[in-house]
Amino acid sequence: MPQYNQNRATHDASGVRIAVAVAMYHPEVVGPLEQGACDAFLEAGGSRTHLCIMPCAGAWELPSALAAMQDRLEPTPDAFVALGCVIKGDTSHDRWITGAVCSELAGLSVRLATPVGMGILTCDTMEQARERSGGARGNKGREAMLAVIQQIHEANDLQWGLRQ
Repeated sequence: MPQYNQNRATHDASGVRIAVAVAMYHPEVVGPLEQGACDAFLEAGGSRTHLCIMPCAGAWELPSALAAMQDRLEPTPDAFVALGCVIKGDTSHDRWITGAVCSELAGLSVRLATPVGMGILTCDTMEQARERSGGARGNKGREAMLAVIQQIHEANDLQWGLRQ
């Protein structure tokens, strides 16, 4: 069985249109996630005119925002990215929110046959969130953007036969 070749990863966003929904709750964390995603898109050769960003009240609204973008943007996006942050609280509220949102984002991706990048932090503490939004643990917004750009190319390159 052939091994996946990481060097084959394609992060070329030229000509690619990506719609990003951003939950505005915890702006000190989500702002850097959004900046990381935008920087990654532009560094990969994407055009500012091919990036659409829609703010949302919170993580719960992200799936419906992406669905609205799919329905209303012309031409339709090549991929979507959901950015947000849910911090564990004293109750199980965070688990209900993140479980439902992540499930719906996965379902949306399958129904649309379109990549959906999951850049939603689900952390126990604000410090963990800061580490993952540009701190010691990287920037998950950037990673989500690069993942969907790569997945667009993987889907476009589909063909029968073993990969060389």
